[in-house]
Amino acid sequence: MLRLFSALLLSGLSLGAGDAAAATPRAGTAPAVDLAALASPVLFRGDARTAYRDPMVLWVDGVFRMFFTLNTHGADGRPFWQTAFSKSTDLVHWTEPVPITPRDRRLNYSSPGNVIRHGGQWVLCLQTYPTPNDEKYGDDTSRLWLMRSGDLEHWGEPELIQFLGPAVPREKMPRMIDPYLLEDKDEPGKWWCFCKVKQTGVSLAWSRDLQTWNYAGRVDGGENSCVVVQDGEYVLFHSPKNGIGVKRSRDLRAWRDEGTLTLGQAGWPWARGRLTAGYVLDARAVPGVGRYLMFFHGSGPEGESTMFHTFASIGLAWSDDLRTWHWPGRSAAPGALSATTPSSKP
Repeated sequence: MLRLFSALLLSGLSLGAGDAAAATPRAGTAPAVDLAALASPVLFRGDARTAYRDPMVLWVDGVFRMFFTLNTHGADGRPFWQTAFSKSTDLVHWTEPVPITPRDRRLNYSSPGNVIRHGGQWVLCLQTYPTPNDEKYGDDTSRLWLMRSGDLEHWGEPELIQFLGPAVPREKMPRMIDPYLLEDKDEPGKWWCFCKVKQTGVSLAWSRDLQTWNYAGRVDGGENSCVVVQDGEYVLFHSPKNGIGVKRSRDLRAWRDEGTLTLGQAGWPWARGRLTAGYVLDARAVPGVGRYLMFFHGSGPEGESTMFHTFASIGLAWSDDLRTWHWPGRSAAPGALSATTPSSKP
Protein backbone atom coordinates (compact mmCIF):
# COMPACT_ATOMS: atom_id res chain seq x y z
CA MET A 1 0.00 0.00 0.00
CA LEU A 2 2.82 2.43 0.87
CA ARG A 3 4.16 2.18 -2.68
CA LEU A 4 1.09 4.05 -3.91
CA PHE A 5 2.00 7.14 -1.93
CA SER A 6 5.35 7.64 -3.60
CA ALA A 7 3.57 8.00 -6.94
CA LEU A 8 1.50 10.97 -5.78
CA LEU A 9 2.60 14.58 -5.49
CA LEU A 10 1.27 16.48 -2.51
CA SER A 11 -0.39 19.65 -3.75
CA GLY A 12 -0.75 23.02 -2.08
CA LEU A 13 2.49 23.05 -0.07
CA SER A 14 4.45 26.23 0.55
CA LEU A 15 8.13 26.03 -0.41
CA GLY A 16 8.70 29.62 0.63
CA ALA A 17 8.81 32.29 -2.05
CA GLY A 18 12.39 33.34 -2.56
CA ASP A 19 13.73 30.35 -0.58
CA ALA A 20 13.15 27.26 -2.72
CA ALA A 21 11.53 27.11 -6.13
CA ALA A 22 10.14 23.83 -7.46
CA ALA A 23 12.23 22.36 -10.26
CA THR A 24 12.69 18.81 -11.47
CA PRO A 25 16.31 17.70 -11.88
CA ARG A 26 17.05 16.04 -15.22
CA ALA A 27 19.69 13.38 -15.63
CA GLY A 28 22.87 14.69 -17.24
CA THR A 29 21.98 18.37 -16.72
CA ALA A 30 22.92 18.81 -13.06
CA PRO A 31 24.36 22.29 -12.50
CA ALA A 32 27.40 22.80 -10.30
CA VAL A 33 26.55 23.44 -6.68
CA ASP A 34 27.21 27.04 -5.71
CA LEU A 35 26.57 27.79 -2.04
CA ALA A 36 26.84 31.49 -2.83
CA ALA A 37 23.64 31.15 -4.86
CA LEU A 38 21.67 30.52 -1.67
CA ALA A 39 20.06 33.82 -0.72
CA SER A 40 18.63 32.44 2.53
CA PRO A 41 19.37 29.51 4.87
CA VAL A 42 15.72 28.45 4.52
CA LEU A 43 15.15 25.63 2.04
CA PHE A 44 11.52 24.83 2.94
CA ARG A 45 9.48 27.47 4.77
CA GLY A 46 6.59 26.44 7.01
CA ASP A 47 3.37 28.37 7.41
CA ALA A 48 0.06 28.25 9.29
CA ARG A 49 -0.92 24.98 7.57
CA THR A 50 2.38 23.21 7.00
CA ALA A 51 5.51 22.32 8.96
CA TYR A 52 8.75 20.83 7.62
CA ARG A 53 10.75 18.99 10.28
CA ASP A 54 13.52 16.43 10.90
CA PRO A 55 15.46 16.63 7.60
CA MET A 56 18.03 14.10 6.40
CA VAL A 57 19.85 14.25 3.08
CA LEU A 58 21.96 11.96 0.93
CA TRP A 59 23.71 12.67 -2.37
CA VAL A 60 23.45 9.96 -5.03
CA ASP A 61 24.23 10.22 -8.77
CA GLY A 62 24.50 13.99 -8.66
CA VAL A 63 21.19 14.50 -6.85
CA PHE A 64 20.52 15.60 -3.27
CA ARG A 65 17.59 13.66 -1.85
CA MET A 66 16.02 15.10 1.27
CA PHE A 67 13.67 13.04 3.44
CA PHE A 68 11.79 14.86 6.19
CA THR A 69 8.70 14.99 8.39
CA LEU A 70 5.81 16.71 6.67
CA ASN A 71 3.05 18.12 8.90
CA THR A 72 -0.19 19.01 7.13
CA HIS A 73 -3.74 19.54 8.38
CA GLY A 74 -7.09 18.04 7.47
CA ALA A 75 -10.24 19.98 6.73
CA ASP A 76 -11.03 19.82 10.44
CA GLY A 77 -7.72 21.48 11.30
CA ARG A 78 -6.23 18.37 12.92
CA PRO A 79 -2.58 17.65 12.03
CA PHE A 80 -1.09 14.65 10.21
CA TRP A 81 2.51 13.45 10.23
CA GLN A 82 4.08 11.86 7.14
CA THR A 83 7.53 11.14 5.76
CA ALA A 84 8.15 12.82 2.41
CA PHE A 85 11.06 13.44 0.05
CA SER A 86 12.26 16.11 -2.34
CA LYS A 87 15.17 16.28 -4.81
CA SER A 88 17.62 18.94 -5.91
CA THR A 89 20.79 19.15 -7.95
CA ASP A 90 21.93 22.53 -6.66
CA LEU A 91 20.44 22.94 -3.13
CA VAL A 92 18.49 25.96 -4.43
CA HIS A 93 15.73 24.39 -6.50
CA TRP A 94 13.77 21.52 -4.94
CA THR A 95 11.02 19.32 -6.32
CA GLU A 96 7.56 19.35 -4.80
CA PRO A 97 7.52 17.05 -1.73
CA VAL A 98 6.27 13.48 -2.27
CA PRO A 99 4.90 11.57 0.73
CA ILE A 100 6.01 7.94 1.01
CA THR A 101 3.85 7.04 4.04
CA PRO A 102 0.08 7.17 4.59
CA ARG A 103 -1.90 10.03 6.10
CA ASP A 104 -2.97 8.13 9.21
CA ARG A 105 -2.89 9.52 12.78
CA ARG A 106 -2.76 5.98 14.18
CA LEU A 107 0.71 5.68 12.63
CA ASN A 108 2.17 9.09 11.72
CA TYR A 109 5.38 7.73 10.16
CA SER A 110 7.92 10.52 10.59
CA SER A 111 11.40 11.61 11.70
CA PRO A 112 13.47 9.82 9.03
CA GLY A 113 16.88 9.31 10.61
CA ASN A 114 18.99 8.40 7.60
CA VAL A 115 19.31 6.10 4.59
CA ILE A 116 22.04 3.46 4.35
CA ARG A 117 23.05 0.91 1.73
CA HIS A 118 22.64 -2.70 2.92
CA GLY A 119 22.15 -6.00 1.14
CA GLY A 120 21.91 -4.36 -2.28
CA GLN A 121 19.05 -2.09 -1.17
CA TRP A 122 18.52 1.33 0.30
CA VAL A 123 17.31 1.19 3.91
CA LEU A 124 15.53 4.10 5.60
CA CYS A 125 14.94 4.26 9.36
CA LEU A 126 12.03 6.23 10.80
CA GLN A 127 9.49 6.29 13.64
CA THR A 128 5.79 6.02 14.17
CA TYR A 129 4.35 8.88 16.23
CA PRO A 130 0.70 7.98 16.84
CA THR A 131 -1.74 10.70 17.90
CA PRO A 132 -5.09 8.87 17.59
CA ASN A 133 -6.76 11.02 20.25
CA ASP A 134 -5.27 14.34 19.12
CA GLU A 135 -2.32 14.11 21.45
CA LYS A 136 0.25 16.86 20.92
CA TYR A 137 3.14 14.38 20.99
CA GLY A 138 3.32 10.78 19.83
CA ASP A 139 1.88 8.42 22.43
CA ASP A 140 3.55 5.49 24.21
CA THR A 141 3.10 3.23 21.18
CA SER A 142 5.70 5.23 19.21
CA ARG A 143 8.17 2.73 17.71
CA LEU A 144 11.16 2.46 15.33
CA TRP A 145 10.99 1.04 11.79
CA LEU A 146 12.94 0.25 8.64
CA MET A 147 11.78 0.62 5.04
CA ARG A 148 13.61 -0.71 1.97
CA SER A 149 13.85 0.53 -1.61
CA GLY A 150 15.65 -0.25 -4.84
CA ASP A 151 15.42 3.29 -6.24
CA LEU A 152 14.96 5.68 -3.26
CA GLU A 153 11.45 6.55 -4.43
CA HIS A 154 9.34 3.38 -4.12
CA TRP A 155 9.42 1.92 -0.63
CA GLY A 156 8.33 -1.40 0.83
CA GLU A 157 6.27 -2.04 3.93
CA PRO A 158 7.81 -0.92 7.25
CA GLU A 159 9.67 -3.49 9.37
CA LEU A 160 9.75 -3.12 13.16
CA ILE A 161 13.13 -2.54 14.80
CA GLN A 162 13.18 -4.71 17.94
CA PHE A 163 15.62 -2.36 19.60
CA LEU A 164 15.67 -4.19 22.95
CA GLY A 165 16.14 -7.59 21.35
CA PRO A 166 13.84 -10.31 19.96
CA ALA A 167 12.58 -11.30 23.41
CA VAL A 168 10.76 -7.97 23.84
CA PRO A 169 7.59 -7.88 21.69
CA ARG A 170 6.18 -4.68 20.23
CA GLU A 171 3.47 -4.30 22.88
CA LYS A 172 6.05 -4.54 25.70
CA MET A 173 8.45 -1.97 24.29
CA PRO A 174 8.72 1.50 25.82
CA ARG A 175 8.17 4.62 23.74
CA MET A 176 10.96 5.03 21.15
CA ILE A 177 11.56 7.80 18.61
CA ASP A 178 14.20 9.27 16.26
CA PRO A 179 16.30 6.34 14.98
CA TYR A 180 19.67 6.74 13.24
CA LEU A 181 21.85 3.99 11.72
CA LEU A 182 25.65 3.93 11.52
CA GLU A 183 28.18 1.27 10.56
CA ASP A 184 30.85 0.70 13.19
CA LYS A 185 34.08 2.48 12.19
CA ASP A 186 36.22 -0.46 13.35
CA GLU A 187 33.99 -3.48 12.58
CA PRO A 188 32.52 -3.42 9.06
CA GLY A 189 29.15 -5.13 8.96
CA LYS A 190 28.25 -4.16 12.52
CA TRP A 191 25.47 -1.58 12.57
CA TRP A 192 24.50 0.73 15.40
CA CYS A 193 21.07 2.22 15.96
CA PHE A 194 20.79 5.39 18.02
CA CYS A 195 17.41 6.56 19.31
CA LYS A 196 15.54 8.19 22.17
CA VAL A 197 13.84 5.76 24.59
CA LYS A 198 11.31 7.57 26.77
CA GLN A 199 13.22 10.49 28.35
CA THR A 200 16.48 8.64 28.94
CA GLY A 201 18.87 10.38 26.57
CA VAL A 202 20.48 8.66 23.56
CA SER A 203 20.16 4.87 23.60
CA LEU A 204 22.22 2.45 21.47
CA ALA A 205 21.73 -1.05 20.08
CA TRP A 206 23.71 -3.02 17.50
CA SER A 207 23.02 -5.63 14.84
CA ARG A 208 24.89 -7.47 12.11
CA ASP A 209 21.84 -8.07 9.91
CA LEU A 210 19.46 -5.18 10.77
CA GLN A 211 17.04 -7.80 12.14
CA THR A 212 18.39 -9.07 15.47
CA TRP A 213 19.28 -6.18 17.76
CA ASN A 214 21.29 -6.10 21.00
CA TYR A 215 20.72 -3.28 23.46
CA ALA A 216 24.02 -1.59 24.42
CA GLY A 217 23.18 1.17 26.91
CA ARG A 218 22.75 4.93 26.76
CA VAL A 219 24.52 8.28 26.90
CA ASP A 220 23.23 11.59 28.21
CA GLY A 221 21.79 13.64 25.37
CA GLY A 222 18.71 14.83 23.54
CA GLU A 223 16.74 13.59 20.53
CA ASN A 224 17.31 13.43 16.74
CA SER A 225 20.74 11.80 16.90
CA CYS A 226 23.08 12.01 13.92
CA VAL A 227 26.60 10.54 14.04
CA VAL A 228 29.52 11.01 11.65
CA VAL A 229 33.12 9.81 11.88
CA GLN A 230 35.92 12.37 11.81
CA ASP A 231 39.61 11.78 12.55
CA GLY A 232 38.95 8.39 14.14
CA GLU A 233 36.19 9.70 16.42
CA TYR A 234 32.44 9.43 16.43
CA VAL A 235 30.84 12.89 16.43
CA LEU A 236 27.31 12.83 17.83
CA PHE A 237 24.90 15.65 17.02
CA HIS A 238 21.76 15.60 19.16
CA SER A 239 18.94 17.96 20.12
CA PRO A 240 18.53 19.24 23.68
CA LYS A 241 15.79 21.72 24.60
CA ASN A 242 17.20 24.18 22.10
CA GLY A 243 20.10 24.05 19.68
CA ILE A 244 22.22 21.16 18.45
CA GLY A 245 24.45 19.48 21.02
CA VAL A 246 27.81 17.96 20.05
CA LYS A 247 29.65 15.06 21.70
CA ARG A 248 32.74 13.06 20.67
CA SER A 249 33.89 9.52 21.42
CA ARG A 250 36.38 6.98 20.12
CA ASP A 251 34.48 3.93 21.33
CA LEU A 252 30.77 4.91 21.75
CA ARG A 253 31.17 4.48 25.52
CA ALA A 254 33.22 7.40 26.83
CA TRP A 255 31.92 10.73 25.50
CA ARG A 256 33.02 14.32 25.94
CA ASP A 257 30.70 17.28 25.50
CA GLU A 258 31.60 20.03 23.06
CA GLY A 259 28.75 22.42 23.72
CA THR A 260 25.67 23.41 21.75
CA LEU A 261 25.27 25.06 18.34
CA THR A 262 22.58 27.69 17.81
CA LEU A 263 23.95 29.00 14.48
CA GLY A 264 22.19 32.24 13.48
CA GLN A 265 19.08 31.66 15.60
CA ALA A 266 19.28 35.03 17.31
CA GLY A 267 18.68 36.75 13.98
CA TRP A 268 16.22 34.26 12.50
CA PRO A 269 12.57 34.88 13.46
CA TRP A 270 11.64 31.64 11.67
CA ALA A 271 13.81 29.67 14.14
CA ARG A 272 13.59 31.84 17.22
CA GLY A 273 11.28 29.46 19.08
CA ARG A 274 13.53 26.42 18.70
CA LEU A 275 16.44 25.32 16.51
CA THR A 276 16.81 21.54 16.43
CA ALA A 277 17.18 18.22 14.56
CA GLY A 278 20.58 18.76 12.97
CA TYR A 279 21.59 16.25 10.30
CA VAL A 280 25.18 16.39 9.03
CA LEU A 281 26.03 15.18 5.54
CA ASP A 282 29.69 14.65 4.68
CA ALA A 283 29.63 16.45 1.31
CA ARG A 284 33.38 17.00 1.01
CA ALA A 285 33.44 14.89 -2.16
CA VAL A 286 30.48 16.68 -3.77
CA PRO A 287 31.62 18.96 -6.63
CA GLY A 288 31.11 22.58 -5.72
CA VAL A 289 30.52 21.84 -2.03
CA GLY A 290 33.66 20.32 -0.50
CA ARG A 291 32.32 20.74 3.05
CA TYR A 292 30.08 19.22 5.66
CA LEU A 293 26.46 20.30 5.25
CA MET A 294 24.08 20.58 8.19
CA PHE A 295 20.33 20.44 7.58
CA PHE A 296 18.08 21.31 10.52
CA HIS A 297 14.67 22.72 11.30
CA GLY A 298 13.62 25.81 13.17
CA SER A 299 10.29 26.91 14.63
CA GLY A 300 9.31 30.51 15.14
CA PRO A 301 8.80 33.18 15.97
CA GLU A 302 7.06 31.47 18.92
CA GLY A 303 8.19 28.27 20.63
CA GLU A 304 6.98 24.73 19.95
CA SER A 305 4.64 24.93 22.92
CA THR A 306 2.30 26.91 20.64
CA MET A 307 3.65 26.18 17.12
CA PHE A 308 4.45 22.46 17.14
CA HIS A 309 2.53 21.50 13.98
CA THR A 310 2.99 24.75 12.05
CA PHE A 311 5.66 27.29 11.09
CA ALA A 312 8.58 24.85 11.13
CA SER A 313 11.14 25.43 8.39
CA ILE A 314 14.16 23.50 7.13
CA GLY A 315 17.47 25.36 7.04
CA LEU A 316 21.05 24.80 5.89
CA ALA A 317 24.52 25.58 7.24
CA TRP A 318 27.99 24.30 6.36
CA SER A 319 31.41 23.75 7.91
CA ASP A 320 34.93 22.75 6.95
CA ASP A 321 35.76 21.22 10.34
CA LEU A 322 32.45 20.49 12.20
CA ARG A 323 33.32 23.27 14.66
CA THR A 324 32.86 26.60 12.90
CA TRP A 325 29.65 26.94 10.91
CA HIS A 326 28.52 29.27 8.14
CA TRP A 327 25.23 29.91 6.35
CA PRO A 328 23.80 32.18 3.65
CA GLY A 329 23.85 35.83 4.65
CA ARG A 330 25.59 35.31 7.98
CA SER A 331 27.25 38.24 9.71
CA ALA A 332 30.99 38.48 10.31
CA ALA A 333 30.79 36.22 13.39
CA PRO A 334 30.29 32.57 12.39
CA GLY A 335 28.25 30.10 14.42
CA ALA A 336 30.29 28.53 17.18
CA LEU A 337 29.74 26.21 20.11
CA SER A 338 28.25 27.60 23.31
CA ALA A 339 27.66 26.11 26.74
CA THR A 340 25.68 22.86 26.66
CA THR A 341 21.93 23.00 27.19
CA PRO A 342 21.08 19.79 29.09
CA SER A 343 17.34 19.19 28.86
CA SER A 344 15.13 18.01 25.98
CA LYS A 345 11.44 17.97 25.19
CA PRO A 346 9.12 15.00 24.39
